[in-house]
Amino acid sequence: MKTIFAKSGPEWTILTTHLQQVAVATKAFAKYLDIDEAIAYHGAILHDIGKAHPFFQERLRGKTNKNSVFRHEIASLYFLSAFPKEQHDFLIEMVVGHHKSVLKDIGGKGLLDLEENDDYEDFHLGNWEEWSLVALKIFNELGISCQSISRDEAFDNLEYCINYCERVTKEKGYSKWRGLLMASDYFASTLIDKTDNQVKRILKSPNLDFYNRQDELFPLSLKNSISSKQHTMVVACTGAGKTDYLFRRCKGRVFYTLPFQASINAMFKRVGNDLEKDNPDLDIRVLHSTSIIVKRKQDEEVSLQNLMGSSVKILTPHQLAVIALGMNGYEAMILDIKGCDVILDEVHTYSGISQALVLKLIEVLKSLDCRIHIGTATMPSILYQRIRNLLGDNVLEVRLCDDELEQFNRHIIHKIDSFELAENIISENVASDKKVLIVMNTIKEAQRAYGLIKDSFPNTSSLLLHSKFKRGDRNLKEKQLLGLDDNNLPTFEFNTSQEACIVVSTQIVEVSLDISFDLMITATAPLDAMIQRFGRVNRKRTRDTIGNYKDIYVIAPPETVKEARPYNLNILQKTFEVLADGEVLREKDLQQKIDQVYTEIDFLKIEEHCVFKTETGFQLGKLTHRSKAILFELLQIDSVSCITESDVEKYENGDFETRLNVEMSVAYWVVAKMEQSEKGNRPFIVPDKAYDLEFGLDQSEIKQENFNVLNQFI
Repeated sequence: MKTIFAKSGPEWTILTTHLQQVAVATKAFAKYLDIDEAIAYHGAILHDIGKAHPFFQERLRGKTNKNSVFRHEIASLYFLSAFPKEQHDFLIEMVVGHHKSVLKDIGGKGLLDLEENDDYEDFHLGNWEEWSLVALKIFNELGISCQSISRDEAFDNLEYCINYCERVTKEKGYSKWRGLLMASDYFASTLIDKTDNQVKRILKSPNLDFYNRQDELFPLSLKNSISSKQHTMVVACTGAGKTDYLFRRCKGRVFYTLPFQASINAMFKRVGNDLEKDNPDLDIRVLHSTSIIVKRKQDEEVSLQNLMGSSVKILTPHQLAVIALGMNGYEAMILDIKGCDVILDEVHTYSGISQALVLKLIEVLKSLDCRIHIGTATMPSILYQRIRNLLGDNVLEVRLCDDELEQFNRHIIHKIDSFELAENIISENVASDKKVLIVMNTIKEAQRAYGLIKDSFPNTSSLLLHSKFKRGDRNLKEKQLLGLDDNNLPTFEFNTSQEACIVVSTQIVEVSLDISFDLMITATAPLDAMIQRFGRVNRKRTRDTIGNYKDIYVIAPPETVKEARPYNLNILQKTFEVLADGEVLREKDLQQKIDQVYTEIDFLKIEEHCVFKTETGFQLGKLTHRSKAILFELLQIDSVSCITESDVEKYENGDFETRLNVEMSVAYWVVAKMEQSEKGNRPFIVPDKAYDLEFGLDQSEIKQENFNVLNQFI
């Protein structure tokens, strides 16, 4: 008999092996979730048995008509009667939609979509009398005793499935059985022969004793975190020990959200280093759009990042928005996060649609019995009260008192009219071996400022950091900025430098990056964001530094709405107005100033886009999901990937990680007229002239005439 495969090359996984691997994961997840393990095992064995069909085996070898629609999960359901009748409904939910939405699938390939096609049953049955025996032989090898299923019995099995799905898709809610199989199948398909070993590491609550450390310099470390209250809201200035306190409030597995990739990457490495000693085999993961190229250790299993079961996961809230929006895999994510601790840090940074998503997410997580811990250095009272109302009365609220806040006065604010007026100030600080941080609101402004710095201070170490670098280059620059090696030891670059240096950046440095500079020159941003930026200066506190102040120069806001983008001009003007020139910025006065700036907040309504409704819970039909990329539409994300012309060969011949390292994200309209590679993410190809290792991507240079003519003949 021919070998029966589940997957094609390069692995060519044997079907029996794949079913065993999925069964291992499914039983582990079922045990954790207190779901019947016997049913879970049966669903794992049944889910892909339809791949024994000759058509599927030929397709793996590239020998079939690609226009023919064959769904292996439908073929699997013909074998339903091999299992106890009382399990049938659960098994259907596990199998029928583990790839496709049962109804209104985006490609029209769900069971109830195909059911309208008259000949799909005969096609899927095929030469049943022959291939069903191959499948049943696999069943018997895996402990499922069944000698034969007649063609009529197989037909009846599928008819039962169709009738069940027609009924259950009209019910509102989510299927835990579907989520269980999706999570297990994805886990085993990703890890393959590593499944057995990795299953032993997952679904464990981390030991967080490290964060019980106490120090008078960090007032939150002295505050009691034990409370019967389920949720937490902490408002405390940078350096008060907020991260430690939020972790001390956690009791189980932890999901920790932050807004920016740079801050997520830094927090991933920080928490990993913190917990390593007490958790020698810690399963900590990072998750964002390019996290596969982020590692703490060389031998780290990055393929785990998007899978169920981590002890600690650092990610963006947009990854969790899948739950509220009912996108593909949302049931699996519900099972993963249900009952866990979720830290939503720096929630003030979100605005517009992102803010609306976070508020909706709080509702969803609360319904899933998660313990929700909100952390922020600054928050308008209007937003605070909105979140407080969503969480209800079961909230521990923590703030620093005025006397404690007075210990965190660190900055003297100066107002200047333009960046050019800061040159003498920068020069004086460089001469005194000070570290200078310049933060601008747009990439274009940051590139312009960096050009001026390079011209004026050619002999001083300088670095530009923003989001339009090749991903591999950006990771290296973030590492340079932090000034730490893989063992967390200082490299004496930038943040850990003992000599003068200058860093120019956009707002990607303002959140949760553990860096401390001596002087800041910054464009005016919304006040809550500005306060976060200020936290990157004079951050390192000792008993000797309390009462010492460092200077921050704030550039006056522009005069037009267009120049103020991406921010609201009125908010920038009010922010600049409430900052006193030449005076110490007092932490105890910040809340009043923030509320002067934010007299109202326009909370956007996204209820119509969410499958979770405030009054009634999950309202999507069971066994279905939203196939549309609704998150990208809501966030108005129209970005695409691009690569430089000299990276084309490396990209097209490289592996996934190599490709990701040379990609850049860019708005579609910028590259719409450029050619595309047919490999990977089909990136647009831009001229080498548009990219510089120091400055990053210059969108104004993306022109046809800037391509290297020689590359067109290679």
